Amino acid sequence: MNWLTAAPRRVLALISVACVAMLAFGMYLQHVVGLEPCPMCIVQRYALIGVAIFTGLASARGQKGWWISWAVLALVMAGFGAFVAARQSWLQWYPPEIATCGRDLYGMIENYPISRSIPMIFRGSGDCTAIDWTFLGGSIANWSFICFVGFGLVMLVLLVRALKGGGRGGSGYSMA
Repeated sequence: MNWLTAAPRRVLALISVACVAMLAFGMYLQHVVGLEPCPMCIVQRYALIGVAIFTGLASARGQKGWWISWAVLALVMAGFGAFVAARQSWLQWYPPEIATCGRDLYGMIENYPISRSIPMIFRGSGDCTAIDWTFLGGSIANWSFICFVGFGLVMLVLLVRALKGGGRGGSGYSMA
């Protein structure tokens, strides 16, 4: 556990890089593989962007109050992302009889004025209950949940350790 808490800024920077890599993979699945994100996928992307930005900001400066504040916000975003991913996983395991996750792009453009279509595009158009891609038996929502929970647990450990003082005269630990 010492390797994790010895350099919290590096750990937070690593989480930020992992979030950016996950976002890049999501873009690859959407634009290269052709998977359409559902509204819950889009919300998870926003949560992932929040975690990436907040952990990136937390790792930018060595002042304890600075990184703790940003890490708390990142923890909240990770919790929100985990909640949405858990809900989507639940919907995938127990799909409702009528799935209403959104319209397709062309249906939106044909039926609504452009001022209403543009915001709808960013909501996603895929089916939240569909499992279009799996890895080791888990769907994208399952893996997203695991990653959000993992990020949250790591940040929680860092925050608890920092708030306890880290055992070094109350000043925390090295901000390397």
